[in-house]
Amino acid sequence: MSIQQGSAGGVPVLILKEGASQTKGRDAQKNNITAAKLISEIVRSSLGPRGMDKMLVDTLGDVTITNDGATILKEIDVQHPAAKMMVEISKATDNEVGDGTTSVVVLAGALIEKAEELINKDVHPTIIVDGYRKSATKAIEVLNSIAQKVVGNEKQELVRIAKTSMQTKLVSREANELAQIVVDAAIAVSEKTDSGYRLDMDDIKVEKKAGGSIRDTKLIKGIVLDKEVVHGGMPKRIEKAKIALINSALEIEKTEFDAKINISSPDQMKMFLEEENKMLKSMVDKIVSSGASVVVCQKGIDDIAQHYLAKANILTVRRVKESDMTKMSRATGARIVNNLDDLTAKDLGSAELVEERKVETDKWVFIEGCKHPKSVTILIRGGSQRVVDEADRSVHDALMVSKDVLEKPAIVAGGGAPEAYAASKIREWASTLSGREQLAAEKFAEALEVIPLSLAENAGMDPIDTLTELRSKQSKGAKWTGVDARNAKIADMSKLDVVEPLVVKEQIIKSATEAASMILRIDDVIASSKSGGPPAPPGGMGGMGGMPPGMGGMEM
Repeated sequence: MSIQQGSAGGVPVLILKEGASQTKGRDAQKNNITAAKLISEIVRSSLGPRGMDKMLVDTLGDVTITNDGATILKEIDVQHPAAKMMVEISKATDNEVGDGTTSVVVLAGALIEKAEELINKDVHPTIIVDGYRKSATKAIEVLNSIAQKVVGNEKQELVRIAKTSMQTKLVSREANELAQIVVDAAIAVSEKTDSGYRLDMDDIKVEKKAGGSIRDTKLIKGIVLDKEVVHGGMPKRIEKAKIALINSALEIEKTEFDAKINISSPDQMKMFLEEENKMLKSMVDKIVSSGASVVVCQKGIDDIAQHYLAKANILTVRRVKESDMTKMSRATGARIVNNLDDLTAKDLGSAELVEERKVETDKWVFIEGCKHPKSVTILIRGGSQRVVDEADRSVHDALMVSKDVLEKPAIVAGGGAPEAYAASKIREWASTLSGREQLAAEKFAEALEVIPLSLAENAGMDPIDTLTELRSKQSKGAKWTGVDARNAKIADMSKLDVVEPLVVKEQIIKSATEAASMILRIDDVIASSKSGGPPAPPGGMGGMGGMPPGMGGMEM
């Protein structure tokens, strides 16, 4: 379709390329609102401890089974532009705080749905957006006023939080053991700063291998390398290891330019080979003289060098990723050496034990028992590849919430309690607003209640009874009353140890409000076509051979 403007002379003026489409006003809004609501419907059933999982099959037939909001939306290939915005907020929430990826989409969908009711009553979208913005600020204020401050690195608090994040996942049965592992890892690599703690997620390496069960998941105070020892003649186990990290190849380098060596007799050939041998041996000698008993090399190692290393009883691993080298350096205290001439005993790191072990069918090198490792490994096991993948996602979420609380030590209860409390406070505050913004604030409160409502629905509870009971208990001052989905009843969530970081709740409210506002303000969708419409017939339209190029096949 071409958009036309009648001009003074009555000649149509073409603005868009052929094949482009435009939806305007109410239609465009309806279209976007429906798309956003549908996305929120997809993930809504996977919210909470009683939420269901989704099975996603990609184009190659690979299967993912998960109830992690961000993963679900990343795996389904969303086409609609408004729906893509919902996927983006869930991704952003995942990167920022790691948890709440389902809640943020459910809340954004609810905000849009409530706004639609107002739009149908002729309330202008801009008024709704302003009302929502003010309400979001108010909601965050309310949450900050009720949040409990905690001691950042208090282990018990962190375990409660990590456990809550895992309660909603496939691994909920093993949540106790896994939460301990996650928190130990987080505390080990966190660093105290002036303002509190900081934790770099890159310092925690997560390796996963199918086999065994989730209970076999371990925390290793050191690094696991998914490589084997290079040479059969080397020791497979070294205690009290001294570790050298080398970033240069233990090979004879080729020259930069073409060089020819003319060899005319067997003696010269022998000398040439012996010289190569000597160079390689001198490289290995430098390593031996530094006192290293383990060598981890980022590049290749020549066969002859391997032979000498094996003779010297040095356990060697080659072609290790750069990121793993950095982690090794932080774990063992070794310095990564770029030039062998610089290698001294001071550059070596230490570990209690370096050993090659068989994990399922692969051989991996474990470097463990580092004194004060600033980098650790969590080795995840599970019955099948799908289980291990989902356990990996759950551990990531739990690590992220531990990081959130280490960096900003404030928590609120879970189970929809803070949302319900904020909703009641916003209702009270809405009556102080004038005009139509009051309606928007009330709808915002209704949307917040969708979170406890969804939790209740997924647990098979009656949504209306649940909500009325929740409201009445909260109005009597029990602010931590929420939906205990495990036992399908209303209960005090903080007594049940269901707690979440305040940062996560703030992020959910901010992101959902911004996404909803953005989608509501769109009143015109102009989609340009990929190819520019059907090709024009040759020579213009029949009998109009003299038309300028590009005017053929014009739609009137």
